[in-house]
Amino acid sequence: MEMTLRWFGNGFDTVPLWKIRQIPGVTGVITTLYDKEPGEVWEAARIRAMKEEVEAAGLHVSGIESVNVHDAIKAGTPDRDLYIDRYIETLENLGKEDIHLVCYNFMPVFDWTRTELARVRPDGSTVMAYNQQAVDAIRPSEMFDAMQKDAGGARLAGWEPERLAHTRELFDMYRDVDNEKLFENLRYFLERIMPVCSEYDIRMAIHPDDPAWSVFGLPRIITNIGNLRRMMEMVDDPHNGVTFCAGSYGTNPENDLPEMIRALPGRIHFAHVRNLKFNSPDDFEEAAHLSSDGSFDLYEIMKALYDIGFDGPIRPDHGRMIWGEQAMPGYGLYDRALGAMYLSGLWEAIEKAGRE
Repeated sequence: MEMTLRWFGNGFDTVPLWKIRQIPGVTGVITTLYDKEPGEVWEAARIRAMKEEVEAAGLHVSGIESVNVHDAIKAGTPDRDLYIDRYIETLENLGKEDIHLVCYNFMPVFDWTRTELARVRPDGSTVMAYNQQAVDAIRPSEMFDAMQKDAGGARLAGWEPERLAHTRELFDMYRDVDNEKLFENLRYFLERIMPVCSEYDIRMAIHPDDPAWSVFGLPRIITNIGNLRRMMEMVDDPHNGVTFCAGSYGTNPENDLPEMIRALPGRIHFAHVRNLKFNSPDDFEEAAHLSSDGSFDLYEIMKALYDIGFDGPIRPDHGRMIWGEQAMPGYGLYDRALGAMYLSGLWEAIEKAGRE
């Protein structure tokens, strides 16, 4: 595996590349062109400049998270082919720059949902949290304003104001889209892009829905092992794979994370490993990566990745805000650096034990 860190780019990320370079074992970044809206083409010159900037810092681009999928594609509107053509052009430009991993999602409207961005934990750190009663008590149109207020001015990935200014129109777009229709639209999208993925060896790694159930009545399909198998069987191509995000699949306690990993050999192209702490079935919060701080056994998750021969990029996911750091919620330096070191230590111990 390769240890990486997510980086949103100059002007957007509070963590500069030179600091990421100093985290022992971190050799690459998972990055993006953060100012690109869904449906825009990523020009080759922009990709090349981003790649050169990363390499000048002594790192390399391990993959992209995310090339966002336009809602016309997800909802299957008549103009979806226009946006798929643009997506294909972006993939071609990435492939020509020797970038071969793209994380994306197929979640309608909201890429992820939390009800608090800075819940205070007993140790004084702050974390993102979810409470179902809070979701049930708020209208969808109010959710964006609440998130932006809590973000303290940060631009939240998946909650871009340019898109969510049209929340009402987005909900109208999905009025007749259920899980079956969303699956069909995903199949159509994947069949269209697989030829260019094969040509440039681009591994498409779909990110799970977060949380792993319907929110505000919107369809959600990337939630469990059965649906993952269905996705891969309906477009049976090795480039059609998975971002295994422990924190997203783990929102549903019925998902056995190590067993899910072992059921997907060769199809996990990218991994997010983090911890959650459940306070009740309807209330969870982000935790430190350390197993004992949350509800997941991080050793068993890493062991399962090792057992299937996972050799792709891995990154610590959402971190706590600690030591007074001010950053985009979940994406400060300090706790993610601690997480990277913890995950690397687990991997080293598992790897050495596997040789004995």
